[in-house]
Amino acid sequence: MGLKSQPKIIVVRPRRKKSGGGHHGGSWKVAYADFVTAMMAFFMVMWIVSMDDGVKDVVEGYFNNPIGFKRGYANGSSPAFSGSNPVTAPPRPITNPDGVTGSEAAPPLPDQAELEAAAAQIRTGVEQLELQGVGAEISVAVTAEGLRVEMAEGAEGETFFEFGSANPEAALERVLALVGESLAALPNSIVIEGHTDAAPYPRAGYTNWELSVDRANTARRMLTTLGVAEERVLEVRGYADRQLRYPDEPRNPGNRRVTLFVTSSPESSGAAAAGAIQTGGDPG
Repeated sequence: MGLKSQPKIIVVRPRRKKSGGGHHGGSWKVAYADFVTAMMAFFMVMWIVSMDDGVKDVVEGYFNNPIGFKRGYANGSSPAFSGSNPVTAPPRPITNPDGVTGSEAAPPLPDQAELEAAAAQIRTGVEQLELQGVGAEISVAVTAEGLRVEMAEGAEGETFFEFGSANPEAALERVLALVGESLAALPNSIVIEGHTDAAPYPRAGYTNWELSVDRANTARRMLTTLGVAEERVLEVRGYADRQLRYPDEPRNPGNRRVTLFVTSSPESSGAAAAGAIQTGGDPG
C-alpha cells in the first residue's frame, strides 16, 4: 500500500550494580580477625596460667596499676619482661652429707693466692724443661684479671709450631702438658689467643687470620686432651698481626705467639685479654 514502516524504538536502561563482592563480600575478613584475636587471647591466658605464683603477682600488679608499676622499676628492669624466662629464681640451698650448707651455683673461683701458686708451678716446670731458645720466650704473670701464660716464638732454637703451619712441635706439647697439669684442678674459664707476625702468608685463600685461629684451636685441642675440661674454654680468638708484641719489628718471630688467659672471674674474660696486651718487649 506504500506505507513507510515505523522505526523500532530501543530503550537503554542502565544496569544496576550489585553491592558487595562475591562470597558475602568482605565480611569474612571481620570474622577471621575476631578468630585471630580470640586465639591470641587464649594463648595469652594459657601462658599466664603456666607461670608460677611470683610472676602472676607481677603481671597482676602491672595491670592493676601500670603507672605505679613502672615507677617501681624505674632503676631496673621489670622481672616480668627480662629474657625468655620472666623470673630467675635464686639458687636453692643444699646440704651436703657432712652437713655443710652450699648452693647449686658453680663452685667459688680460686683466690689470687691459688693463681699465684699455679703460676709459680708453671714457671718452675718451664725452667726444668730446658727448652733450647724457647724457655726465655714463655712468660707467666698474674694480674687482677687472672693468670696469663704467653708462648712466643724465639729467633733461634725450638719453635712451638711448624713454620707457616698450625701443626704443633714437640716444644708446644711439652709446655702445654705442664700448663694443663697446673690448670686442670682450677674451675676458672680459659681464653686462648693466636697471633702471627706481619709477614704475608704465601698460600692463596689462607691468611694470617686463619693461621692465628688455627694455632689457637690447636692449643685448645691439646689442652682438653691433657685434662682441662672442654666447658672451661670460654673463647678462642685469632688476631693475625693486629696486636704485635714488637710493633717496631712487625716480622720479629716474637710476634708469633699463643696466649692463655685463665680468668679470675666470669666477667673479666674480656678485660683480661684487653689488659694483658704487651708491646715493645717481654711482657713477663
